Amino acid sequence: MAALSGNIKKLYLIKIAKWFMLTMPILMLFYHDLGFTVEESFQLKAIYSIAIVLFEIPSGYAADVLGRRRTLIFGSIMGTVGFAIYSFYSGFYAFLAAELILGVGQSFISGADSAMLYDSLKAQNRQKDYLKLEGRNFSVGNFSEAIAGFAGGALAEISLRMPFYFQTGIAFIAIPAAILLVEPQVYTRTRKATWKDIFEVVKYAMVKNKSLRYNIIYSSIIGSATLTMAWIFPLYLAEINFSEIHIGATSTMLNLIVGMTTLAAYKIEQRLAPKFTIWGFTLVITGAFIAAGFLHSIYVLPVLMIFYFSRGIATPVLKDYINRITSSEMRATVLSIRSLIIRANFSILAPLFGYMTDRLSLSQAFMIIGGIFMILTGSCIILFLRSLERQKKSEQSALI
Repeated sequence: MAALSGNIKKLYLIKIAKWFMLTMPILMLFYHDLGFTVEESFQLKAIYSIAIVLFEIPSGYAADVLGRRRTLIFGSIMGTVGFAIYSFYSGFYAFLAAELILGVGQSFISGADSAMLYDSLKAQNRQKDYLKLEGRNFSVGNFSEAIAGFAGGALAEISLRMPFYFQTGIAFIAIPAAILLVEPQVYTRTRKATWKDIFEVVKYAMVKNKSLRYNIIYSSIIGSATLTMAWIFPLYLAEINFSEIHIGATSTMLNLIVGMTTLAAYKIEQRLAPKFTIWGFTLVITGAFIAAGFLHSIYVLPVLMIFYFSRGIATPVLKDYINRITSSEMRATVLSIRSLIIRANFSILAPLFGYMTDRLSLSQAFMIIGGIFMILTGSCIILFLRSLERQKKSEQSALI
């Protein structure tokens, strides 16, 4: 039991290595400095997402069949290699290779880390603590990203390449942390990894189980929106004449907001009815894109602050809804389906955003993307809320 409790701290280290992104607030500026267009820059990020799409479900299934620990070790190694390429090479195709490797690494960590946390708690009969600890884990990631935002901006003032050198060392931290994890034995892995079995899990999650289907779809759309904003707001700030260090400082502020919010996400969700919580962060997250497009000035900062506050509530709460109705033997695969849809959406929307920015304007691109997210969330939010009501009734019946 003590060894399993130690998993939580090791997962925090993996989260820090994964989220202490010195390069994130300056990456688009780095591409621009090398002469890439906005469209080419987002094509590279789309390649990253496509790699995740291709490997997300197989990697999640590997975590279910081969073990969470092994997949986390492999993903950590790939992440280190990807940033090493960025550190010592240049050119579109070198970066394309790096993004492919980083995408594969991310896919092997995504889902497996949350599944490892949930099953470590379940083995100790502490699964009720999941939302609180997932929020804390997410908060650790966001505090890491917050510190990294300022540090990355400061390093970029020396050289736009400098953050990548440090990023490689930080990514390496995840390797020993993953090796030291203890696999929780909450179920018996007797299956062999086959594509047919993977298909059966996907079919169950997206066709047979309606509640799980709508949880995954809605959560994925919100995840796509928050991911998109994370990559495009530095371009917005650069256009209104923020320097690298000021963009980094803004990234720090926004991620501190997320980090503090996720610590209290489980309390907020308990005090507010799910219906009001969901409608609230849906309107904020989708509407912020349109508001930013209209403002196009420093007054966008309060909009971004409210957006990141809502993100801090949405991410752990929506993951918890999925975990509640997913069994351990398929948990990592199901969470990987969610991540796959997020990345698939981003791989389409990121190049589209770049295309619109190069041919229209950044403000217009923000408003159009915001409209797309409003349509996507509006198409499924009612079905999602109904699935939550059915889920709540089912839980109440089980207690009787």
